[in-house]
Amino acid sequence: MNIAVVDFGGHLVSFARMDGGQLASIAISEHKARASAKFRRPARFSEDAVQRGTAYLATLDDVVASRGGIPLIEDGKIIGAVGCSGGTGSQDEATCMAAAALVNK
Repeated sequence: MNIAVVDFGGHLVSFARMDGGQLASIAISEHKARASAKFRRPARFSEDAVQRGTAYLATLDDVVASRGGIPLIEDGKIIGAVGCSGGTGSQDEATCMAAAALVNK
């Protein structure tokens, strides 16, 4: 599992990689976090929209149609996002939700 944390503008502020974590998932976790911060919603939103046939989303910068990105909210404002990659989509999303629960209150 790779876990990336970005600020509200999508800039990397922290990163962790478990031993044996997939190398390709480094960039993917960052991408999921960046998309979640910039679009101000969980990355799952894009995945659901693409599955419904909203094809234009694929033409937008920083869209990632995969679960595993969750915004970080403090006092009602987005302060960043966390993105995870290396497991299944459900595992990535669950890991992000656990991490975000530490901040989102």
